[in-house]
Amino acid sequence: MTTSTASPTNLDVDNASTPTDKRRILLVFAGLLVAMLLSSLDQTIFSTALPTIVGELNGVNHMLWVTTAYLVAATIMMPIYGKLGDLIGRKGLFIGALSVFLVGSVIGGLSQDMTWLIIGRAVQGIGGGGLMILSQAIIADVVPVRERSKYMGVMGAVFGISAVAGPLLGGWFTESIGWRWAFWMNIPLGIIAIILAAVFLKLPKHDTKVKFDIWGTITMAIAVTAVILVASWGGTEYEWNSPTIIWLSVIAVIFSALFVFAESKAAEPIIPLSLFRSRNFVAATAAGLFISVAMFGAVSYLPTYLQIVAGVNATISGFMLLPMILGLTLTAIVTGFIASKTGRYKWMPIASMIVLGIGLWLLSTLTVETPTWVLLSYLFVLGAGVGLGMQILVLVVQNSFPDSQVGTATAANNFFREIGASLGGAVVGALFTSRLTDLFAERMPATGQVGDVNSFTPESVSDLPTALYDIVVGAYNDALTPVFAMLIPMVVLGLVIVLFIKEVPLRAALEPGEVTADGEEAYAEGSALGAADAVAPADATVNKGAAQS
Repeated sequence: MTTSTASPTNLDVDNASTPTDKRRILLVFAGLLVAMLLSSLDQTIFSTALPTIVGELNGVNHMLWVTTAYLVAATIMMPIYGKLGDLIGRKGLFIGALSVFLVGSVIGGLSQDMTWLIIGRAVQGIGGGGLMILSQAIIADVVPVRERSKYMGVMGAVFGISAVAGPLLGGWFTESIGWRWAFWMNIPLGIIAIILAAVFLKLPKHDTKVKFDIWGTITMAIAVTAVILVASWGGTEYEWNSPTIIWLSVIAVIFSALFVFAESKAAEPIIPLSLFRSRNFVAATAAGLFISVAMFGAVSYLPTYLQIVAGVNATISGFMLLPMILGLTLTAIVTGFIASKTGRYKWMPIASMIVLGIGLWLLSTLTVETPTWVLLSYLFVLGAGVGLGMQILVLVVQNSFPDSQVGTATAANNFFREIGASLGGAVVGALFTSRLTDLFAERMPATGQVGDVNSFTPESVSDLPTALYDIVVGAYNDALTPVFAMLIPMVVLGLVIVLFIKEVPLRAALEPGEVTADGEEAYAEGSALGAADAVAPADATVNKGAAQS
């Protein structure tokens, strides 16, 4: 494969040569934030609206596919967008991904039955899978790593905010102007993002003959679909030991192995195995996966816990997660500015694991009598732990590879993080429901006065006699809180892993050309903190296993 070396575009805001450059990068960044917001919101916005939607469209038996279709499509597309962006350039892909996302939104908004709704969600996912990846990679195209940390911190805050804003917006649309507005709101926002990108985004042109990784894409798609279906269906649609879940697990293992084999033979693999030769990539990706497991495992079931144990409605339970998002937002933004100012960042993922572990331990101590303000403070600590490491780990990955590979590396990191998010909800859900079933069996009276415990809702629980109400609330508390403690060993393992991250100085300027592909030693030698145009030595060679030219 022959790849032209693109000239850099130095649009760093703080060092912009003219006010026009500064204004242009800020407008581009605004468009990227809108795209990230659309992508991340659509992972959660339908969670509170689903009961109304499936009732109106007569599709209760297909309810899970409304969220699963988007998640499967988006996860599969992440590494594809990342690789193609490195090969053919990102501006056209970004506008194309936004356009596909809007087409899916129109299909979903106009849908009159579940089939078209699910198709719309799948089309949204095909576009949405590129929005977050391409946004993070485009920032890498126009801003040096040293200054990029500030932008990545804000991006992390947007991602965290959407985790709570999605369910709240979904509930509000459903109860007021209608659930279809969860689709229609994407249209004006998406058009704004497209206009900003088309007018203000100036990126290098690529002249590349693409050899698409067909077998890698096929095997990856099958493996990802199987993994997400296991995570989504296990313990809900099917028992964990059911033939369906077992066969899906077998398929996931077999096609994951086939994917690795395909990548080892591909001329341009969508997830090059050479990425895993970088110690920083492996450590940052593993740590990011663990953070996703903890965050989404907690977010998935805390609203249910709050509704049952605290006795609040769905909307209030969503608002009660705001302290977690506040902690995430503050630490993500502050650490981004600190990394930009000082160039030091290794302490951040270490602190992230420590604070995250403390947050999980605090949540494991909750009781029915715990005051609300104490619970909210624990959620703030959990969010602060997530924010300390979530986006800085992406920066570590980007700093470990030349700019010509930044899309592929970023996509691979986010790909595994998305898998971690799916598995986090599944693991916590499996442990929680298993413990809850056992506790109900132990504590519920043998008489038939209770009814089916599987049909409990916050409203039905609040109407129970005092004695039974106390049993149910106590069971929910005692079923979920120990699960948080069970996640702590995973965080401890993450702490050990991030200790192996090598603090390579953040590059203070965009690369004028190719550099060594493993990145770590070359950047350590050639980009001292604060250097204006530090790059690898002139005689640096390109690691052929990571970047073919």
